[in-house]
Amino acid sequence: MKADIHPKYREVVFQDLSSDLVFKTRSTVQTKETIEFEGEEYPLVKVEVSSKSHPFYTGKHKIMDAGGRVDKFKKRYGK
Repeated sequence: MKADIHPKYREVVFQDLSSDLVFKTRSTVQTKETIEFEGEEYPLVKVEVSSKSHPFYTGKHKIMDAGGRVDKFKKRYGK
């Protein structure tokens, strides 16, 4: 393998701006901001949506009624 071509894999803190969720994980993302988390300083990545604020995970997700659409189509155009 070629040396020095891969991005640096390091611990990074992600912050959800809409719910203030902050969590540490590992990533290759590049950032210029830092934050102090659990007594250590880490690179900071700000995101708009995470599992705490996404409608699918919060239970506010709408489910479309696909079955009703088929019945309406058959009623209008079907035999």
